[in-house]
Amino acid sequence: MPLVPPPRPKAAPAPRPSDTADVPSSSVLSGNQPEWSVGELSAKLKQTLEDRFGHVRLRGEISGFRGVHGSGHAYFALKDGQAKIDAVVWKGVYGRLRQKPQEGLEVVATGKITTFPGKSSYQIVIDGLEPAGLGAWMALLEERRKKLAAEGLFLPEHRKPIPFLPRVVGVVTSPTGAVIRDILHRLQDRFPRPVLVWPVRVQGEGAAEEVAAAIRGFNALPAAGPIPRPDLLIVARGGGSIEDLWAFNEECVVRAAFESAIPLISAVGHETDTTLIDHVSDRRAPTPTGAAEMAVPVRAELVALVADLAARGGGAVRRRIERDRADLRGLARAMPGPDMLLAGKRQRLDLAEARLAPALAAGAARHRARLQAVLDRLARHSPELALAQARTRLARVDDRAARALRVDLRRRQDGLADLGRRLVLARDSGLERARTLEARRRDRLTGVVARLVQAGRRDAERRRARLDALAGLLGTLSYRAVLDRGFALVRDPEGRPLRHAQEAAAAALLSLQFADGSVEAVPSGAPAPDLSPGKPKRGAPRGPKPTPAKQGTLFEI
Repeated sequence: MPLVPPPRPKAAPAPRPSDTADVPSSSVLSGNQPEWSVGELSAKLKQTLEDRFGHVRLRGEISGFRGVHGSGHAYFALKDGQAKIDAVVWKGVYGRLRQKPQEGLEVVATGKITTFPGKSSYQIVIDGLEPAGLGAWMALLEERRKKLAAEGLFLPEHRKPIPFLPRVVGVVTSPTGAVIRDILHRLQDRFPRPVLVWPVRVQGEGAAEEVAAAIRGFNALPAAGPIPRPDLLIVARGGGSIEDLWAFNEECVVRAAFESAIPLISAVGHETDTTLIDHVSDRRAPTPTGAAEMAVPVRAELVALVADLAARGGGAVRRRIERDRADLRGLARAMPGPDMLLAGKRQRLDLAEARLAPALAAGAARHRARLQAVLDRLARHSPELALAQARTRLARVDDRAARALRVDLRRRQDGLADLGRRLVLARDSGLERARTLEARRRDRLTGVVARLVQAGRRDAERRRARLDALAGLLGTLSYRAVLDRGFALVRDPEGRPLRHAQEAAAAALLSLQFADGSVEAVPSGAPAPDLSPGKPKRGAPRGPKPTPAKQGTLFEI
């Protein structure tokens, strides 16, 4: 509601003398007026303003908003046709606002009136912000719709087909409303399916974040996990005003529905209600009951359809078998008999048999003539003659081979002699290089040995110094050094050291170890131990044992 100025006060009576101590009065003489510092006056004005008004609700238009400051706070002004007031939203409050500040938006702000001494001005510290009236809601909705449409979130090609019969249906709605009961009842009537309900708030602060988290949570379920992943999502809510349905117009909900890999049906409000999630969902249902009808088919109708299709398929198969049987009978009548099929082949066989004898005689005559021709050529070209001619050619060739062999042998001997000379030179050169390398390596080895000996001496000296230091530290920290200074180590009969007087008093016998030996003692109040002759106790001093009557205790002074 708008801020109403307080009524003008009546003329105040003359101030009493006691009032002049705190508040300056015009009736007091100038010389008697108290002096105020600027800080004191600012604090007094701040206290007066906050006590008088406290929390108020202001309606006005946002002006001068340039985004969130680097510190996380937001600064702007609220104005109407008559006045303007500065406004500030602290960082912690800004993150919780359902309606963020926007330039030119008419809002109703709830906050506390206070002053800012640094500028000598008053301002409102805002705790809550909401649009002022239905027109502002619709203007904000249209602006957000245009923004998301420009990004392509409402394009039809992004919509996914709804599965015909989902195995699991996920529902995002309030678990206490009538919506979930209507959906479950309708699914049970049509085709019972397992339903996973993600309970959320469907209006109020934080509802949009819960709906977006539920959609992303269903999509994050593993396909083969312990909780089955739904094949279809239904985001549902009953009817209401635009303020009640505003959670489904939030940008986080719209983007979560757009990013959902699971097909999504939106059923928000009644048939006349439209939210931004309806534009990005894969299908919009007019009511939550309609969403359940879109999600699954009618089981009875599906059974009847399957039975009808089965009957039609059986009839089609029977008709096909009868038609194929008739075609087979017709083809069998048209086929010739076995005698007719073999008659032509028998005739061809008889003709071939009649031609076979003349063909064999003619073939034998041709082969006989060819054999006679070969015998005639062999008689004209005798093998003995060919052998004699070959021996003559071989004798001529024999002399040339011997000469070529001698020439090749001489050439190879010259090559071997040259190779021997080269090998001798290479051997001498390699030996010289090996001697030089050996001398160089010997020098390097001598230097390395010298450095190694020197390094060994230095390491031995370092280790000896460290050992001496550790020996000195061991002597300092050893309990025997403490014993040398006059202290004693108290042990129980089992040889365990005792650190507390209570433990020493509970022991039957004590062993006191000094620097030069050990003695036994009995705590005060403990029974005297058996000191009969026998095996000496552990830690007892060697030599004659003292008598119990003369033995002292640890706690005697």
